[in-house]
Amino acid sequence: MQQCRAVNSALGSKTFVPTTARVQFHQQRRNLQDVAITRTGKPILKVQGGRSSLGGHTATVFGATGFLGRYIVNRLAKQGCTVIVPYREEMAKRHLKVTGDLGRVNFMEYDLRNTQSIEESVRHSDVVYNLVGRQYPTKNFSYTDVHVDGTERIVEAVAKYDVDRFIHVSSYNASKDSPSEFFSTKAWGEELVRSIYPETTIVRPAPMFGFEDNLLHKLAGVTNLLTANHMQERYFPVHAPDVGAALEQMLHDDTTAGQTFELYGPKNYSTAEIAELVDKEIIKHRRHINLPKPVLKTLAYYLNKYIWWSTISADEVEREFIDQQIDPTAKTFKDLGIETADLANLTFHYLQGYRSASYYDLPAATERERREEKKYLHVLDDQ
Repeated sequence: MQQCRAVNSALGSKTFVPTTARVQFHQQRRNLQDVAITRTGKPILKVQGGRSSLGGHTATVFGATGFLGRYIVNRLAKQGCTVIVPYREEMAKRHLKVTGDLGRVNFMEYDLRNTQSIEESVRHSDVVYNLVGRQYPTKNFSYTDVHVDGTERIVEAVAKYDVDRFIHVSSYNASKDSPSEFFSTKAWGEELVRSIYPETTIVRPAPMFGFEDNLLHKLAGVTNLLTANHMQERYFPVHAPDVGAALEQMLHDDTTAGQTFELYGPKNYSTAEIAELVDKEIIKHRRHINLPKPVLKTLAYYLNKYIWWSTISADEVEREFIDQQIDPTAKTFKDLGIETADLANLTFHYLQGYRSASYYDLPAATERERREEKKYLHVLDDQ
């Protein structure tokens, strides 16, 4: 029988520990190169990463409850960063709780019009991400309220507490002369952040696709019926996880400070071409009704004004007539060493749930097309 000995604790209780047990203590050694000094002189502890690691970065992510937010919060929390997530709605933040280990993701209620709540969210951080944006206006927030006034309060708080890095997510086609109010207010916000905080890193992502996106799922849904330009607008759709990887890398690369990045995918598509890919993948045909631009803009204006759920706004109709323009002076994924994914290779991954039960287990569209191709006899097949 194995011998045991009693060990008296500070409270007088006895715990029996086998005498043959050997307890090894591994002391983690820190070297001088494991500590980085930020621009403001704050020491940051570098770690190898991992869900339970404890790094030195504290990041605030505004707009984290949106589509892109989950990808950057997940990446930051997994590498040991302490992530501050300002939120407006209690139920909108639940999915972010499990993106990091206990204590890695912290939530703070804030109001975009309340300067004090914004300052409380950034005062202890060394990097701030601004992902706040609005695809359509509401009765509570216009494009200017979100993209200009809200951005101004955030960047002023960043400058007040001398935060090391500020990364501002804007939009492709951001231009003050754009006929789209969305694009013009995004450009106005870019000009504002650069004037207040010149070291701002500006990111202009193309239309993104992924889980819960507003591109593939919108085209696959039955309610997407109306269009004004026969879906002929062209752009370079980008994979949302690739944008999240780029945002994470910018945190560790100080050379990206003060730079502008255009993040777009490897191939140019029209919305009609993407809709064709979607139809092949879900094995259904979604019909679209093309209306004249003035008619659809008027209809969209009243739908967006009097219906409380998201439908379509007049500005979204205007954006259907604007193709993506690439800024040749901006940096891209290549400058970050990131290889992007093509939309055509990932449609099955995101759209399988839209198939009926009869076709749910079929392989991807490309495999199905090859099987259909074998039904026909080609002259060259026997040569």
